[in-house]
Amino acid sequence: MEPAKILVVDDELIIRESLSGWLQRDGHRVESAASGEATLAILKTRHFDIILLDIQMDGMSGMDVLKHVKEDYPDIDVIMVTAFGSIPSAVQAMKYHAFDYLLKPFDPTELGVVIDKLIEHRSRKDENLFLKEEYQQRTRFESMIGQSGAMQEIFNLIEDISDTDATVLITGETGTGKGLAAKAIHSSSPNRNGPFVSVNCGAIPHHIMESELFGHQKGAFTDAKETRKGRLEMASGGTLFLDEIGEISMRMQIDLLEVLEDRIFYKVGGTQSITASFRVVAATNADLEEAVRQKTFREDLFYRLNVITFSMPPLRERKEDIPLLAEHFLAKFTQEVNREVKRINRDAMDELMLHEWPGNIRELSNAIERAVVICKSSTIGVEDLPISKPDPQDHKTPHIALKDVEQDHIGKVLQATHWNISRAAQLLGVDRSTLYNKIKRYGLKRTGGDHTGTLSG
Repeated sequence: MEPAKILVVDDELIIRESLSGWLQRDGHRVESAASGEATLAILKTRHFDIILLDIQMDGMSGMDVLKHVKEDYPDIDVIMVTAFGSIPSAVQAMKYHAFDYLLKPFDPTELGVVIDKLIEHRSRKDENLFLKEEYQQRTRFESMIGQSGAMQEIFNLIEDISDTDATVLITGETGTGKGLAAKAIHSSSPNRNGPFVSVNCGAIPHHIMESELFGHQKGAFTDAKETRKGRLEMASGGTLFLDEIGEISMRMQIDLLEVLEDRIFYKVGGTQSITASFRVVAATNADLEEAVRQKTFREDLFYRLNVITFSMPPLRERKEDIPLLAEHFLAKFTQEVNREVKRINRDAMDELMLHEWPGNIRELSNAIERAVVICKSSTIGVEDLPISKPDPQDHKTPHIALKDVEQDHIGKVLQATHWNISRAAQLLGVDRSTLYNKIKRYGLKRTGGDHTGTLSG
């Protein structure tokens, strides 16, 4: 369990020293204060996870301190410490959102149990918040699938870096699965039990990016109704995924570079420094080296991010993975929409294999989802697929259907190979059975000098 930063507040020296000693022996970072006034002064300069607060103190009471803390520092959890005769005050403190209370005298074991319970509660609260955000923002595909050589190389690389916390830069076209690769890196890393915090740099408006990353203090700007943690702070102990990093503004590039160098930052409107330890994985569909040459991306930030880098291949370059992906999405969407669609027929799979997929895996996912929804039988056919055809309204594009282009191309390859099926299938990038199906589907026949004899291969 991660150690906590704890402030012990009590006007009795022996109590402060005893509590501090017990907590330090458990590995926590501890400071102490002798009064409520001193506590509020300390909180203006330093951050704490937990405050152990005595109710009965000279000067400002513990109850008054609690109210101030919950108003100005709602992320800090407070445990009240009280004598037996002050139980009603402790109960009242719970109404002001104290986490728990301890009755004097108590032993180190009892204190340790309460602190451990609170740390677990804080961890679960942060994790639940980001699970909710991830659920709302996640893409339509959830696991990396591939048997192609290109994907096997990526799997091997992720395994090679699994025991490090090195910064990773993932490049590739939109929809190739860069986010999935980032999650796979996190899941196999030493930080796997920490949060995976995603920031889409292209989707967050520039004017609120600073608050999203660094958090803000209550009242820092007009809409800052309460103090909020930023993504950097919430990623502590886990992985920070900076998606579409090429879209970030020059000003934020400078601020981000400073954070990546020392992991220290300040909330917007805040004066106390925050330290967070996290792994950084960034992704982009842009050419960052060209952006550096064009002076739109800082060279020093690029080299900070470009420690380990790899590119996710487009789907058109890993077509052998299409059947696996299509079957995965078929199983996923039939369950989601509760449809009895069991298979994709051969002709439909051929169409999937022939399509170039400019939208990559995301486009394939959407195509299978649509096919499952509109399919009127238990088998998806070509007619169920939303494969793009040339727009007849676009007069710059010849009005030729995709199947006609395919039929003509297959015919020319067969003629060129003198109807050697094995050779033609190799040139077309399909297997023999697929080519036979295409020949039958399009009614292709030998012509001219190739008319006589049998099919070879």
